Amino acid sequence: MKDTETTTFVVATHNPHKLKEFARILAPLHIEIVTPAQCGGENIDPVEDGDTFEANAIIKATAFAKALGMPALADDSGICVDALGGAPGVYSARYSGGDDDDNNEFLLKNLEGVPFEQRTARYVCVICCARPDGGYFTVRGECEGRIGFEYKGQNGFGYDPLFYFESGKTFAEISGEEKDRLSHRGKALRLLAERLGNEAKQ
Repeated sequence: MKDTETTTFVVATHNPHKLKEFARILAPLHIEIVTPAQCGGENIDPVEDGDTFEANAIIKATAFAKALGMPALADDSGICVDALGGAPGVYSARYSGGDDDDNNEFLLKNLEGVPFEQRTARYVCVICCARPDGGYFTVRGECEGRIGFEYKGQNGFGYDPLFYFESGKTFAEISGEEKDRLSHRGKALRLLAERLGNEAKQ
């Protein structure tokens, strides 16, 4: 692959928010993404039963790459709260058994009585790049912050309205472009692009 060539990957997720972030960050880097539905993979649904972000990302990416015969990208991400022993961690998306609002409410309930300075947390994102031949690698990005006491902002998704980073704002209060620059997923995707760029030069 030459530096100016566009490489196409299927992104192993049905989450429209994640797909939007992947496309926004990777497009300027000559990396094109397609959704599972665009390449006949809408029914691929591997069981994410790993106990680490790395394990789940590998499960998803390798399953899609093998089934579709094309390179695949998959991320597993979540929020780890120190006062809760690292929970919800890999269970972030299904923490409460409900939707994003239910998860946020459950998190707030579990942090009742915990002062702000002790509500330290980090967003974690691990991305796996898998090839149809079974080869793969992973990259990891993290972003430190704290969990607030109430929702702030209308942007983002997941725990973004509760996650305060160093500026004193939540991820839901900033633009998508600013979030890309600071976030766990943005950091992981830039590491991914760097790794792919290095491979292209070999």
